[in-house]
Amino acid sequence: MYAEERQREILLLARAEGRVDVVALAAHYGVTTETIRRDLTVLERAGTLRRVHGGGIPVERLGFEPALATRDSVLTVEKERIAKAALAEVPDDGAILLDAGSTTRRLVEVLPTDRELTVVTNSPPLATLLASRPTTSVIMLGGRVRGRTLATVDDWSLRPLQHLHVDVAFMATNGISVEHGLTTPDPAEASMKRAMMAAARRTVLLADHTKVGNDYLARFGSLEDVDLLITDSGLDTAAAEEFELAGLRLVRA
Repeated sequence: MYAEERQREILLLARAEGRVDVVALAAHYGVTTETIRRDLTVLERAGTLRRVHGGGIPVERLGFEPALATRDSVLTVEKERIAKAALAEVPDDGAILLDAGSTTRRLVEVLPTDRELTVVTNSPPLATLLASRPTTSVIMLGGRVRGRTLATVDDWSLRPLQHLHVDVAFMATNGISVEHGLTTPDPAEASMKRAMMAAARRTVLLADHTKVGNDYLARFGSLEDVDLLITDSGLDTAAAEEFELAGLRLVRA
């Protein structure tokens, strides 16, 4: 078994049982405890599991939300593939919404510079990256900036969305599941995401495979609210088929 496969199984077990034990996992997989500790470290760096004494706990059980800088440094290749696949959904001209997130940042980095676009975003870092482009008009949604995600939230961010209508909203999420839809740890950020999706003709969700099966505190949408999920090839076939049976169209980049 490859390390990636074992790590995926460990994460699924942690979510099912609420916790995993290093010694028990080592015995189950026939590897050393040091190998399991390395697996747990990989999962922690990916922001899906938190190491505790003797084992690990899935982050959704802790209400834990990794900082943007942490998320930006993991699964970089997968996020770049997702971003490149998302280019097919960007209009030649028109208006788009960009949610704050590490994968939407990758989309900004690959956006063509020859398209006349209006970009609305609640992310000061993304607005800064786009502001110098001569063909791009940037609308920054003001408000309180959450330090953990660098996203603007609350009333000053929400009110302008009531008067906007864009072609596509490119959204991020902490969790997505057939049972509970789209979820995130912070209620204020959930309200913002909900309003952004309501302001768009189409919603494209950019989410790497580690977000699948996660359920967090605040729900901001159902699968029916998403026109397309773009994820990476790490999503297993069974999970992809479950989403498709629920009516969600997806692309594995």
